[in-house]
Amino acid sequence: MKLISGNSNLELAKRISQFAGVPLVKANIGRFADGEVRAEIHENIRGKDAFVIQSTSTPVNDNVMELLVMIDALKRASARRITAVMPYFGYARQDRKTMSRAPISAKLMADLITTAGADRVLTLDLHAGQIQGFFNIPVDTLIARPILVNDLRKRIDTENLVFVSPDAGGTERARSYAKKFDTEIAVIDKRRPEPGASEVMNVVGDVKDKQCIIVDDIIDSGGTLANAATALLEQGAIKVRAYITHGVLTPKADEKIGNSDLTELIVTDSIKISRESSIAQLRYVTIAPLIGRAIVNVHNEESVSNLLIEDNWDIL
Repeated sequence: MKLISGNSNLELAKRISQFAGVPLVKANIGRFADGEVRAEIHENIRGKDAFVIQSTSTPVNDNVMELLVMIDALKRASARRITAVMPYFGYARQDRKTMSRAPISAKLMADLITTAGADRVLTLDLHAGQIQGFFNIPVDTLIARPILVNDLRKRIDTENLVFVSPDAGGTERARSYAKKFDTEIAVIDKRRPEPGASEVMNVVGDVKDKQCIIVDDIIDSGGTLANAATALLEQGAIKVRAYITHGVLTPKADEKIGNSDLTELIVTDSIKISRESSIAQLRYVTIAPLIGRAIVNVHNEESVSNLLIEDNWDIL
């Protein structure tokens, strides 16, 4: 088994390497003078089971191109099998046409990865599950819940919890967390009373005197999360925390989350943001144990879904 990392999140790749018990391949993934991607692999790959670790996060297009070039280099080096390990799958929010003449960029991403030479994909909390069907190769989709639930149990008094979905589409995710703690859920119902009017947030569910945990897959600018926290406190919540898988955290998030009513924002290290964040409430938890174990299981032809069974969470 060989692990190779691009530049999108080298720190995470090193942690994954430690949990998988396999060192990263010696390689130079850089740029030529004109900005083109250069990939030099300094170890023998022939006949090996190769895993390319690369989140396609900001700068998205640079990281996508790195991934494709690395896959092509491994294919031409006669790797036996190539797995694209994408902790964060960029373009996942462009999974359908939202207007006339719009692209479905997530499908294009799937085509590019497959054409480059990947034999399978391993990713985490896809924004839209149907993206798995965009591929004609196997796709293993992990969920961050085991890591986030373990963190929650270690750090927070789990009495009087209620899990909150920031929109109707995330209700099933909130319910999956609530089942682990035998508690209830609430949903933020966002609507505009009339065109041009400010968005109104209604809380569906009982949050009075509760500790609210908002769960979601992505935080971008943080506006929805900040507004949701305010709405929950207005309905009598004691504290509001958020557990989010992918912290895109565009620059506007610093002000919106920093000035919000959130007690704490917990995100995984699936994305390395390319700037210093001033968000005081921000804390990271590593997803490396889950991805590292999944890589080992894929290599050994063992079940990946078993890692998502609660009885196995103690190994993460």
